[in-house]
Amino acid sequence: MKVLSVDDDIAMTELTAMLLQTHGFHVLTANSARDAIQIVREKQPHAVILDLMMPDMDGRQVCRTIREFSNVPIIILSALNDPETVASALDSGADDYLVKPVPSDVLAAHLNRLIKRTGKLSMSPEKIANSWIPASASMPTTPLETM
Repeated sequence: MKVLSVDDDIAMTELTAMLLQTHGFHVLTANSARDAIQIVREKQPHAVILDLMMPDMDGRQVCRTIREFSNVPIIILSALNDPETVASALDSGADDYLVKPVPSDVLAAHLNRLIKRTGKLSMSPEKIANSWIPASASMPTTPLETM
């Protein structure tokens, strides 16, 4: 799975890449908002890990910009943990918000959950072509029982 790690701190993106690689992720890195947006457009990662405090564009604006052309899962990874900031980031299009520092196992679990939930691990074209619903299959006509 291809993940983009975005942080203006080069050491942070390198550390994130190293840790996520041990969990089987292929990690792309960007150290500016402009580079991050370009990489999302061109490389189409399965998920984005984004810091809020970027020098060239606020992370919330990066989320809004990415949302104009992509539904890629975005996890904010930030040192900021006040409720207004978290709510604002989620309202800007982020799918999840984690506060630094976060164990790599937890970050990997959040990434896997988001990628699976959003269908970024969809079947390959070969599997889609080879899967079928028999003509005799039918949809249930009775409503499901309520609990």
